[in-house]
Amino acid sequence: MAKISQIRRLAILINKLSAVQYVPTDELISHVENTLALYDNQDANYSQRTMQRDFALIDEMFGIVIRNDKSRGYYIAALDEMTDNYKDLLLNFELLSSINADSVLQKYVLAEHRQNTIRHELIAPLLKAIRKRNPIEFDYTLVRHNGEIIHKQLLPHFLKESQHRWYLIGYDTDGKLKTFGVDRISTINVLEGTQFHRNELIDIPALFRESYGIWNNPEDPIEDIILKYDSVDGAFVKTLPLHHSQQILSETSCGVTIKLRLRITNDFVMELLSRSRSVEVIAPLSLRTRIYATLQQAANRNKPSKPEREERID
Repeated sequence: MAKISQIRRLAILINKLSAVQYVPTDELISHVENTLALYDNQDANYSQRTMQRDFALIDEMFGIVIRNDKSRGYYIAALDEMTDNYKDLLLNFELLSSINADSVLQKYVLAEHRQNTIRHELIAPLLKAIRKRNPIEFDYTLVRHNGEIIHKQLLPHFLKESQHRWYLIGYDTDGKLKTFGVDRISTINVLEGTQFHRNELIDIPALFRESYGIWNNPEDPIEDIILKYDSVDGAFVKTLPLHHSQQILSETSCGVTIKLRLRITNDFVMELLSRSRSVEVIAPLSLRTRIYATLQQAANRNKPSKPEREERID
């Protein structure tokens, strides 16, 4: 199994070769060494022999074939059909790995540290299982059921990030496509001797196109949503749209009104509640009612108790 330091090198190599068409040998080795040095990595000395082994692992794990043109340098010669789905993961991994407790970058970059953003030790086996079409078994913790642990068998298809968490998406034993939080997976076993037939008809972008967050339940209707924010929150929503369907309906000194078209998921409701200070749901009525009920329950839970009357001493 690849170690974190090794996966880090793979991410550095792939990201470099994806950005530049050809990279000479000395330049590529120097780039890896310089980047590793930012991590205070004791293995910053990087040899051409190690690089060749990394190229072989990149081919095995990601389906990316790297070749060398003697006059111009190394280049990506061939890509697996799944490669594009790995690029964001690798870039994210490199960024997350570059700022850690032991890195000199921590002196200059103030990152928001979140534990369990992704279980680094699971990257290699999960990606390999996805690409090699190997079924997997694992134990899974059900947070909403008092931490009950169940054993699952899955045909893994994708890894996806949402709200600072990573999720594994695959077909369960009941034939349904389901998601599992990577931070809740343990005791993983890749069935390398078995291969499943991958469903290549899945439209990956369409899976999440009409939803906010990790999952798109096709049974939920796609609805037109109109929201109004005050001028402060409206400025943030304008610069970082909630969804690709977002349209600005009006903008005044009093606020911003936007329109979205998506499925109303729990993740979306939680996002609206994060700006409950100013957001007003204009439509649909069902969403307005849901937000009102949630805020009313929260207000009741957090209602200040009356202070005890102080005794008067005459």
